[in-house]
Amino acid sequence: MSPSSVMESRGSVLPKLSRRAGGLAESATMEINRRAGELRAAGHEIIDLSAGEPDFPTPPTVVEAARRALSDGHTRYTAAAGLPDLRDAVAARYAGAWGAPWTGRETVVTVGAKAALFEVIQVLVDEGDEVVMPSPAWVSFEEQIRFAGGTPVTVPTDPKERFALRAQPLLDAITERTRMVLVNSPCNPTGGVATQAELEALVRGCVERGVYVLSDETYELFVWHGEKASVAACAAGAPDNVILIGSFSKTYAMTGWRLGWLLGPPEVVSKVIALQSHATSNPTTFAMYGALEALRSAQDDVDAMIRAFAERRSLVAEALDALPGVHCAPADGAFYAFPDVSEVYGHAGGIDGSIAICARLLEAGVALVPGIAFGDDRFVRLSFAASQENLRRGIERMAETLDTLHG
Repeated sequence: MSPSSVMESRGSVLPKLSRRAGGLAESATMEINRRAGELRAAGHEIIDLSAGEPDFPTPPTVVEAARRALSDGHTRYTAAAGLPDLRDAVAARYAGAWGAPWTGRETVVTVGAKAALFEVIQVLVDEGDEVVMPSPAWVSFEEQIRFAGGTPVTVPTDPKERFALRAQPLLDAITERTRMVLVNSPCNPTGGVATQAELEALVRGCVERGVYVLSDETYELFVWHGEKASVAACAAGAPDNVILIGSFSKTYAMTGWRLGWLLGPPEVVSKVIALQSHATSNPTTFAMYGALEALRSAQDDVDAMIRAFAERRSLVAEALDALPGVHCAPADGAFYAFPDVSEVYGHAGGIDGSIAICARLLEAGVALVPGIAFGDDRFVRLSFAASQENLRRGIERMAETLDTLHG
């Protein structure tokens, strides 16, 4: 049968996407990154301050360990949950730092923290379940909850408190339909952090209500104000409720390696492993050997990166706060600035929100992420995981554009 006759026999009826796929949108951060790449390919100079990607190289010892693994033939499947030695090492990290009770058996190595989040939401959230979470929040949280059939219930955090995470407003939002409370501290995009006391209050309240606490601690070491905190310290007292997600991407400058982890109750971990066995199988084998070396020997490299980011944080917050129509307090954690640019809206140039202002800034050669993608249209997100030279040049371009717009 010829192609034309096949089309005639089908008529005009076209196959359909699933209902779940129909509701999906591309990650806003990945979309901006893609558009910036397209403009570069067309010959434009773009200073990309949109992506949360350290500009530091992966530590040399980590790269060498992965090379050795390739040379030694570590190119085959492992168990779906990852290398046993790496699972043990991740668990030992939290046992040593926070007294967590998890072992390698309660640990899964995943294809990035994003996969860990996706898998645990698929395992725990049914159609109609609610997931309570602070807002503004990382772009993928709401999309992944909705994809599982759940309903995100957002609880605003206060810019006047630097978006600090508070337990009681989250607990007040819990209903009989709530399956979990999802927190991210330090927070992408706001830089807001939770104290250990607030995390402990949150876990206690969730235990009383029979609700999981899922804590995304991808930026755990990037704390600029106050002490570091983790739900890992609560796991021994609430072993059935606490789930923790972490990542090699930011801490060890390993974004392209796509390696994260999840620790939690045995029944949750076993189902995540089962799902991963069908979705991805194990993470890349030789990359896991590099990750194991990162835990063993890369802390000096991590410390140097954190010192550099701390310097950039101060530079960026002061420079942004001096721009016309912009208000920006230094972030307490992570490596993002989240300035309020809403004073610029309604002035010359037809700027009516964060998407419009980011589009205008992209035309000027600097890429940021609109705040509406994170749940608050008043803001934009700027990553200071970039060189000081690029940060200065990017903010200079912002100043020129905003000065014109603000009139």
